[in-house]
Amino acid sequence: MQEKRRPTFWQYLLSILAAAFGVQSQAARERDFTYGNPRVFIFGGILFTLTFIGILALVVFLVVP
Repeated sequence: MQEKRRPTFWQYLLSILAAAFGVQSQAARERDFTYGNPRVFIFGGILFTLTFIGILALVVFLVVP
């Protein structure tokens, strides 16, 4: 049996992106809820949201005269 452990940085990142777009696999979701640190997901989600809003604001600022 494979030993379960905390997700890696890349697994956290991919899970946050997949959750943002709503395409998370069941296996990744179970891993995240079982072994993941909620603070990492909360911080990552907030950071992703702020970055996304910043990019949208920048695009609008550059397009609208």
